Amino acid sequence: MTIIDAIILGIVEGLTEYLPVSSTGHLIITQYLLKLPDSDAMKAFHICIQSGAIIAVLGLYYNRVKQMTVDSIRATKNLFNKNATPEERYPAGVRLLVNIVVAFMPALVLGLIFNDFIKDMLFNAPTVTTTWALGGLVILLYVRSRKKSGKGFEGYTLDELTWKGALKVGFMQCIAMCPGVSRSLMTMLGGLFAGLSVAAAVEFSFLLGLLTLGAATVHDAWKHGGEMLNSFGWEALTIGTATAWISAIIAVKWMVGYLNRHSLNIFGWYRIGAALVMLTLIFTGLEFSANPPTAPQTTTEAQP
Repeated sequence: MTIIDAIILGIVEGLTEYLPVSSTGHLIITQYLLKLPDSDAMKAFHICIQSGAIIAVLGLYYNRVKQMTVDSIRATKNLFNKNATPEERYPAGVRLLVNIVVAFMPALVLGLIFNDFIKDMLFNAPTVTTTWALGGLVILLYVRSRKKSGKGFEGYTLDELTWKGALKVGFMQCIAMCPGVSRSLMTMLGGLFAGLSVAAAVEFSFLLGLLTLGAATVHDAWKHGGEMLNSFGWEALTIGTATAWISAIIAVKWMVGYLNRHSLNIFGWYRIGAALVMLTLIFTGLEFSANPPTAPQTTTEAQP
């Protein structure tokens, strides 16, 4: 992997991680186009550079994260205080944190069970192409049905979300274990199905991503981190993470502003268009095998 490859992968990761278009799908396709070999080290690299996107959301939603932290400390202090009010024992920040943990649990359980199978069998271009198209159709049909029902951007706030609603989001997130589906898409739709407003559904998706993506990053870094660093080195990882951080800030700010005024339709059409482009490339002879031939790798660029 060259430094240019790391920059490209970082930009793709950051721009697509929180958009409902699937960062994993885009990274898989980008990997093929760059002719990078398929390996556990490469898959771990895809996962680990998303830490840049996590840091971006931590910065952009600092006040919300701070609220959860401060309220958790305050609730702990009031846990055995008989004079504490219900709000003091279970403030809004704690309720939100509990809902995030509840929404995370289905992915934690199913991810540990099916993680290796998914990576071995579904991390390929045909799967991504199919799920891109299906996800696009789902978006377009959902937006159409929402308009027909007269629902706009209104709905519950995050403070009104129940644990049952959070669990719905959690099970929707599990569908996104299949590459190309998009974790952001499923959690946003899950939030809307749970009755959240568009703004609240987007914010909950981002906050849930902090825990879900963070856990995935730690898992893959622990399991394949040594192999990844031996293959690509610290320099590529650092550059990929940094570019993911910068591009994620840009993407998140744009999407939040866009969805405050528009529907998800643009993402539905984008996914369908991307799927058609991929089908064209496949049928015109561009090879996208499930496991492209591996090539010798070093900790820097390939030696002459």
